[in-house]
Amino acid sequence: MKTNFEHNSKTYSIDIVPSGKSHRATIEDKSVDVEILHAEDGKWSLLIDGERVIAYVSSDGAKRWVTMDGRTFALTKQSRARKSGSGGQHSAGELTAPMPGLVRSVNVAEGETVAKGQTLLALEAMKMEIRIHAPVDGVVKKLLVKQGQTVEREQNLIIIESQTSKV
Repeated sequence: MKTNFEHNSKTYSIDIVPSGKSHRATIEDKSVDVEILHAEDGKWSLLIDGERVIAYVSSDGAKRWVTMDGRTFALTKQSRARKSGSGGQHSAGELTAPMPGLVRSVNVAEGETVAKGQTLLALEAMKMEIRIHAPVDGVVKKLLVKQGQTVEREQNLIIIESQTSKV
């Protein structure tokens, strides 16, 4: 997942890539391995390059405040324009999280054939369950999240490859 954040009027590009049970986070030219050990009510227990760190995270819309080791970082997620032609509707391709939340269940596996409308995974956000459905008949090309993982709004969840129906 690539995203941009602004901190103290400077824009930083952050790339987070799943790597086994952890993630590889790259900011500017520095990379670290990050494993989320536990996340609940804004308190995150992390393992960053093997060192245990407690981070406190709060948000308000596009703003995030992250406090670690007595230092607070105020981050603003830059809005990104929607891909042209999307019209806010999902089509075959990348399915994204509609809001921040926790992946409660993943109901499919990579390579699995899915039908339009089939529930692919469920998120929990603000005490609600949000079901992510297949927008078309297709094949799960890539699962980008796992059960128990915390996701951000617009984070890619699943990549679906459309199957053309033959009658």
